Amino acid sequence: MQDLQQAISFIDLSAGTVIFLFVVGFIGGLVSGFIGSGGAFVLTPGMMSLGVPGTVAVASNMCHKFPKAMVGAYKRFKYGQVDIKLGLFLAASAVVGVQAGIKIQNWILDLWGQAGSNLYVSVSFVLVLVVVGGYVFIDACRSRKACGVESIATLARKLQSVQLPPMIYFKRADVRISLWFTIPVGFATGMLAATIAVGGFIGVPGMIYVLGVSGFVASATELVIAFVMGLGGSINWAMHGMVDIRLTLIILAGSLLGVQLGAIGTTYVKEHMIKNVMGIIMLMVAVSRALAIPEYLDQLAVISINATSLGWLNKLSFTIMCLALLVGAAIILTAMFKARREEAALSRQPVPATVTTPT
Repeated sequence: MQDLQQAISFIDLSAGTVIFLFVVGFIGGLVSGFIGSGGAFVLTPGMMSLGVPGTVAVASNMCHKFPKAMVGAYKRFKYGQVDIKLGLFLAASAVVGVQAGIKIQNWILDLWGQAGSNLYVSVSFVLVLVVVGGYVFIDACRSRKACGVESIATLARKLQSVQLPPMIYFKRADVRISLWFTIPVGFATGMLAATIAVGGFIGVPGMIYVLGVSGFVASATELVIAFVMGLGGSINWAMHGMVDIRLTLIILAGSLLGVQLGAIGTTYVKEHMIKNVMGIIMLMVAVSRALAIPEYLDQLAVISINATSLGWLNKLSFTIMCLALLVGAAIILTAMFKARREEAALSRQPVPATVTTPT
């Protein structure tokens, strides 16, 4: 383990780096409070684009996640969107997944070094983001064409019809399903959260498309899972010496501001907007991470690329990452502003006078 810790180096922080991390944290929190994900698919690549090693980015992101998730969960609980029972059931298997994911990351780091770990994180990001993000975006478009009317996914409807004891009813989500179908959703959420610091964009779609939970409740309940597994994972990562507390505190400061604004935003927009934002940001971040893969392959001597080409790829990757952050924030804030303006316009309309018929 000592050799493993010596392989990790923390980056130097300049004023520009601190500002960038704070902004990334704010937008990550904004996205987190809005779609229920921990925001790691924004934060982890954002840190890695500054040269933070993949394992340190994953660990530091997980460490900042649980206090932010606690704030977001409480905020959305007050709006009646959180199913605590569902969150705790999924968190139980997610904690097991977190421990499995940490073991996988440490094994890869020990076997192939930091370049291998960075490659693993980036490839995993691209694969999962493209598959999940593409599906969510298509579903959001389908929902928008249906005027925002949400329907239970075909898979979820079939699984709910399977009477495999023990059957559990989740009141707030209004879902009755076998315990055995909740376990893989929670485990996958935890394992990915530990290996690439991303669990929400597996947990939220898992609840929507596998369990049949609505988008609002799924995105809110994911914050409960993020809190539980983030706390346990942070302690484990810290014991391995992977947490950079400086990064954690900077992105946490920005995230705590953003997550509350994002949570408020869910009360003003239609449900398909949550899926729309999630899908767009996922696909953009996937492109950003894909452009970083050649550098890690070069470091592992799998391919050979000249320094000039690598420099341009890194700049383009960083630019697309920044663009993804701006697009996500713009969509959320614009949707909130538009919905609030429509609500204000309706409230200013005169109430029709009541006509009484003389007796």
